[in-house]
Amino acid sequence: MTTRELTADILIVGAGLGGIAAALAAADRGTNVVLTEEYPWIGGQLTSQAVPPDEHPWVEEFGITARYRALRDGIRDVYRRRYPLIDGARDRADLNPGAGWVSKLCHEPRIAVGVLEEMLAPHRSTGRIRLLERTRPIAATVDGDRVTGVTLESVVGEGTIIVTAPYVIDATETGELLPLTGTEFVTGFESRAETGEPSAPDAAQPDNIQALSVCFAVEHVDGDHRIERPENYDFWREYAPAAWQGERMLSWQAPNPRTLQIGTRAFEPNPGDDVLEVDADQSRNAGDQNLWNFRRIAARDLFEHGFYASDICLVNWPSIDYFVAPVIGATRDEELAHYEAARQLSLSMFYWMQTEAPRADGGFGFPGLRLRPDVMGSADGLAQAPYHRESRRIRALTTITENDVSYAIRGDEGATRYEESVGVGMYRIDLHPSTGGDTYIDVASTPFEIPLGALIPQRVTNLLAANKNIGTTHITNGCYRLHPVEWNIGEAAGHLAAFCVANGTTPHAVHADTTQRATYQGELDATGVERHWPEGRVHAY
Repeated sequence: MTTRELTADILIVGAGLGGIAAALAAADRGTNVVLTEEYPWIGGQLTSQAVPPDEHPWVEEFGITARYRALRDGIRDVYRRRYPLIDGARDRADLNPGAGWVSKLCHEPRIAVGVLEEMLAPHRSTGRIRLLERTRPIAATVDGDRVTGVTLESVVGEGTIIVTAPYVIDATETGELLPLTGTEFVTGFESRAETGEPSAPDAAQPDNIQALSVCFAVEHVDGDHRIERPENYDFWREYAPAAWQGERMLSWQAPNPRTLQIGTRAFEPNPGDDVLEVDADQSRNAGDQNLWNFRRIAARDLFEHGFYASDICLVNWPSIDYFVAPVIGATRDEELAHYEAARQLSLSMFYWMQTEAPRADGGFGFPGLRLRPDVMGSADGLAQAPYHRESRRIRALTTITENDVSYAIRGDEGATRYEESVGVGMYRIDLHPSTGGDTYIDVASTPFEIPLGALIPQRVTNLLAANKNIGTTHITNGCYRLHPVEWNIGEAAGHLAAFCVANGTTPHAVHADTTQRATYQGELDATGVERHWPEGRVHAY
């Protein structure tokens, strides 16, 4: 085992969407970056976790950064150049390759990997961005209120690397640098007394954390493709958590997130729907009644006949939500055991679908369902990485609460407007069942802004948050955790770190000094970061 030492202007740990956006922003501004990633694919929730982008209704027009729009355009460009689309699809500016209802851009995750690699490529060629692949943080050194170094270990047995940098950005999925660096953070529910949020409990619940999921992709073709009975199938087959009100979780039944009433969803593979007429706008239609269409990532009828043997359906449903115990705060061995248990849950759901799931014709099981390991970039067809909906969150200079974004509280006044805004976002407050036994919390929100102070810890001076680890609460994490918001957060963090390197200042000084902050925000504006919503063109949902 060898140990190497590297230096950079900025260390970014985690190459999910926030980490990549941070690296691009920093490198474009002229700084040298070391970027790290644990899993085989960069891109986080969009790729290794295989979750199609959850976006707001106006994403085709405004409300995202220019770099995020370039990512979306790049994905569509691949399909137009390389795939045999039918004419009606190729000509659409808003091409949705999967014709899924959850997103206006449902697509295979591997396509996004290629586009993200292409976006990084020029800076990797010059050495301005150095990507340390298949590494994870295991230790850090600090000097007072500054992080002085981070130790990373190879997950494929290639030794350790110690990276030192004036600025460190935590873009990991669960805020992994926070305990390693001694940065103050919170997990789970804060108390109502602390935050004043109507949806918060009376007492803090730090171990009450949202479910994680291990997604997978399936197609439906001729033949019998049943997998071996999963090892823990008997347990999961009978599992009936409180939120399901007596129903089994392995079923087509699940709570409605808004009413909490148990409802039954349909499952009809390759339904032959009009894929050109799909209107993926969840403010008008949740689109989840036929689970096959909901997160479909390849719609075969958008392509020349015979190109795809079947649609490809991405499974990220309530039935694979793993909330038996919290993973955040567990030891590494416990963490890996929970991940394996979550994988067993996903495999059990798939086996149930193949063998026992009720069909519309009165029969049971869909033996023609087949996993697509090639689509997931894995050996077994499950996503490479678990999809975490929640992270450790920094004790930040600015904390966003339910009172800042809830439509029930803010009404037509709209979300809190911040002079320190570094971006915008929009999604309902959407919290999945959690490890404390809670069911969904689903609250209408207003289009919101991202305050600079939410990225900056109260005490530590050279660490920034760039993922779900910003200064939200358990409640507001539910609307700040989605793809374009994470990207915007990362882009703002990377640009801020580079601004500090170039100007010999600190994030706290930029936040406190209106002149420095205005200069920094002006640079964001110039790069296509939208910091406020256009008047009169957005609404709550």
